[in-house]
Amino acid sequence: MAVQISPSILSADFARLAEAAEAVPNADWLHVDVMDNHFVPNLTLGLPVVESLLKATSMPLDCHLMIEDPDRWAPSYAEAGAQSVTIHAEAAKAPVRTLRQIRSAGARAGLALNPATPVEPYEDLLDELDMLLLMTVDPGFGGQKFLDMVLPKIRRARELIDRCGGQVWLQVDGGVSETTIERCAEAGADVFVAGNAVYGAEDPARAVDGLRARATRG
Repeated sequence: MAVQISPSILSADFARLAEAAEAVPNADWLHVDVMDNHFVPNLTLGLPVVESLLKATSMPLDCHLMIEDPDRWAPSYAEAGAQSVTIHAEAAKAPVRTLRQIRSAGARAGLALNPATPVEPYEDLLDELDMLLLMTVDPGFGGQKFLDMVLPKIRRARELIDRCGGQVWLQVDGGVSETTIERCAEAGADVFVAGNAVYGAEDPARAVDGLRARATRG
């Protein structure tokens, strides 16, 4: 599995999202954090903004739904054209049904786990996933410090994925930077969400290249 970099527009200027997408043409995805001020203590953007962004960029959108009722809303993001839609295990009441609906709508289906949520109970769901997202900070805000305590869970997740055939991408999100990405890659992650490390840099595209190089070494 090749390294993939997904810059998070949570760290970009919300008034210039199309320009933020254009600033990272060498990225693999554009990560969109949808927060509802219920599941997490922050409010960002929703489906109308995603629909507008889809019209403004050819970059595939990686939508991460940090919302209270993903079973209701997640399929709509896939139907709108998002190429990847991830729901949180802690919020979904019918995860298998919702993941299947995401796939049926033509998007990759992802399941996210908070730092304190163990990965083992979700091993049987791996066949329903295209991507497993492990949060490496508590969700809700950008710019947080990477939690090293998640590294053993990344390794365990990689073991479980390899056991079931290795077709599921393993994404990490939170505090990913040039100083932490190698550890994540060494532990087994292959898709990396980076916010401040990209959009806080003077040259976002160069930052993407730097992160990719370090992850490849990992």
